[in-house]
Amino acid sequence: MPLQNKGPMMNKLNLMVITALLTAGCAATYKTNDIKPINNSLDSSLGVLISVPDDGSFAHQNYANSGAMTANALKSAFLRYTSMVDVSSDCHGEECLSEAFIIKYGYYAKPVILHWEERNTEWSGKPDRIEVQVTIYDTATRQVVTSSRFSGKSKWATFGGDHPQELLPEPTNEFVDKLYK
Repeated sequence: MPLQNKGPMMNKLNLMVITALLTAGCAATYKTNDIKPINNSLDSSLGVLISVPDDGSFAHQNYANSGAMTANALKSAFLRYTSMVDVSSDCHGEECLSEAFIIKYGYYAKPVILHWEERNTEWSGKPDRIEVQVTIYDTATRQVVTSSRFSGKSKWATFGGDHPQELLPEPTNEFVDKLYK
């Protein structure tokens, strides 16, 4: 039985359905969970010290430099609001709140990589994934100002070359944007 032309309306509908299906697989997805929402905006005249978290891992695979990439993504996001932002690999956690580290900073950002997964998405269909928690401290009071967890999942139509670190900028920028509004 020969295929019959259903008319221009049917062709247009088919094209829209195909486009929607392809587009759905071409966008990364992100989720944010505010553990402790921020009450007041951060002061852009105060600097931020960011510690380098331990590198992420998944299934016994350690991802070298993922901690530095995470800290640098945070630095880039903060530099849009304040001019004094430094990354330190000399302290980790609450020890960064000691006088030696915080004397010139108003805030300390402590990122923790909870999940870092790189997959051969183009072959396996399994997306790259990240999950990062960031806690912001007021260095004068040493109290938590806010804490949030964000995650990202890569698109499945990658055509190669995607990496988990490419999932960092969008949720990181969104998180820091909320801190200064």
